[in-house]
Amino acid sequence: MIESNYKESSSKTTSGALPVLAKLVSYLVHPIFIPTYFFVYLMWQFPYGFAGITEWQLQMRLFGVFWLTAFFPSFAVFLLWRLKFSDSIYLRTQKERIVPYIITMFFYWWMYYLSRNFTDQPEALKFFFMGIFIATVFGLILNNYFKISMHAMGVGGAAAAIVLTSFFYETANGIPISIAVLIAAIVCTARIIVSDHSLKEIYIGLLVGIACQVLAYLVVV
Repeated sequence: MIESNYKESSSKTTSGALPVLAKLVSYLVHPIFIPTYFFVYLMWQFPYGFAGITEWQLQMRLFGVFWLTAFFPSFAVFLLWRLKFSDSIYLRTQKERIVPYIITMFFYWWMYYLSRNFTDQPEALKFFFMGIFIATVFGLILNNYFKISMHAMGVGGAAAAIVLTSFFYETANGIPISIAVLIAAIVCTARIIVSDHSLKEIYIGLLVGIACQVLAYLVVV
């Protein structure tokens, strides 16, 4: 009886802990943070790509990426919520996602445009920013038919970008690639646990994120 009670208690703890962990993962690896995370990855893995700028300039460049790709889109969503254009900041319906998609598209395109003129940062940022811009375009189009997973698009694109960056610089990055794929799997699993996405919406989001990075790589490089 003691063993039975222990198993029952353990099962309840696990079932209660999983949603909390899944939500934490969803917040930490939110799509709006993906450009910032990728920029940090380049700073760590390819520091020679930033030759010619000071440490302070590099930190300001990182802040600029966060400011334009994370803060402003988030603030726009907050304003939409406060102005009663959406029911919450979580964008649970397809209708609520239309304007945030358009706003994000603008900032991603602007980041790509800026990256073309910077000669003191890794070339990989050009196809990465183009890739996430294309992904938001497809996301907006597909949003008319079903609620494609933004999280899956984000982690799929990030994993693909890391693989393509390795090809571009002809560098074996087995560990970062493995970590990126593992994170993508964890995030997609988390979305299955705590979101109302179907498996189809998550799988398609993952494929769109990957395909758009590949397309951008072929066009830009």
